[in-house]
Amino acid sequence: MPIIRLKDIRDMSSDERRKRVIELQTELVRLRTMTKAGGSIENTGRIRDLRKAISRILTVEREVQLLEMKEAKER
Repeated sequence: MPIIRLKDIRDMSSDERRKRVIELQTELVRLRTMTKAGGSIENTGRIRDLRKAISRILTVEREVQLLEMKEAKER
């Protein structure tokens, strides 16, 4: 199950998406640090889910940027 759904990502503003990416990246670094330090985490699949969620958000952000550039070019 995804951490955040694509529909929810598209409904967010650009600033909200940036904040969410920072939050997810922070959590990802924390989990990676725990595993590198020899500890174990409850759900190892969480790392994969975090990576995918970050990727989804950045992809939507890029789509919006390209759409804005295309609209500006047509004017």
